[in-house]
Amino acid sequence: MTILEKLFGRTRVRAKETERLLVLEKGKLMGLYGPGEHMIMTKERDLEIVRFDIGAPIFNSVYEKPLFDRLPEVAARHLTVFRTEADEVGLIERDGVLYATLAPNQKLVVWSETGPWAMTKFNVAENLTVDSAIVRRLARAKRTELLMPITVQDGQVGLVHIDGAFHGMLQPGLHGFWSVGKMVTVKAIELKRQPLDVTGQELLTRDKVTIRVNLTAEYRVTDPVKAVTEVKDYADALYRALQHAFRAMLGTLTLDQILERKAAVTTEVAGQIREEMARIGLDVSTIELKDVILPGEMRDILNQVVAAEKQAEANVIRRREETNATRSLLNTAKVMAENPIMLRLKELEALESIAGKVERLTIHNGTGGLMNDLVRLRDE
Repeated sequence: MTILEKLFGRTRVRAKETERLLVLEKGKLMGLYGPGEHMIMTKERDLEIVRFDIGAPIFNSVYEKPLFDRLPEVAARHLTVFRTEADEVGLIERDGVLYATLAPNQKLVVWSETGPWAMTKFNVAENLTVDSAIVRRLARAKRTELLMPITVQDGQVGLVHIDGAFHGMLQPGLHGFWSVGKMVTVKAIELKRQPLDVTGQELLTRDKVTIRVNLTAEYRVTDPVKAVTEVKDYADALYRALQHAFRAMLGTLTLDQILERKAAVTTEVAGQIREEMARIGLDVSTIELKDVILPGEMRDILNQVVAAEKQAEANVIRRREETNATRSLLNTAKVMAENPIMLRLKELEALESIAGKVERLTIHNGTGGLMNDLVRLRDE
């Protein structure tokens, strides 16, 4: 500072290109200065200079309100204010790049020279849905604090509830909702066919036999809204329907009837279950009574009964074959008694059969006697 500057009450200050100077005299704001050299006229020597590095674009200072109140034109020249209302969300861009997000009733003050700046507002009172392109931008910029991203897989739909009320259904793909002020929940519903097994169900047949059965079914959701709103858990509803329907049906049959009519019983029960499940948005394609499991003692008894039945059937078949064989022998004997030549031919067949099994055959009356016998048979 020169002697003249001191005499005339002037103070020279310098600011770098990346600096802004806030000057106070006895605690009162005098001005906001940009880069360069500035001559501040003051008779007092009680000056305070606050330096701001605009490398940090956000203006955060205790002098913000006094600056806008006392020097509004100066503040407007250097600073940009972004503000959202109670039902708005704001996306702030800096030079085309997503920089920050503003929740409802929030404010952000930035140095204008660090821009260009822009803000896009969304009315969350009218619609909480976020376009998938914006969801991706927010995700890439790691600015998802106000966003609830949702991915619905192929073969699924998502049921959206806002503050407990059903809002809509989402198709496969990327979706998003503003998570401000309201509770948003999304439940994924599988549309592909799914298996359901009911195993180890004990029941008492009409003839007082305790058995265990295993059931299986295959289903898919055809109306997701019904499936969720009509019952608390649609898979559990199908499980209980299978359980109760088969219990009611099998309890009216004897063990023998169950074993004999297994397929018919399944068909009869399946129609009832399909009709009941269609009312809650389920299509049940396959219903099967897989296994009927008997207690150990009953299984042994049943095995004995089956073995006895099979043995009796085998005895009947054996007797029938023996009778047929005896009848055939009797017919052969009658033919031979009426025709001696046939008897002699049978003897020769027997002799041929024996000769093929031994190394040497001895004929006591000689070949001549054998041939004479054949000639005599021919003459007769």
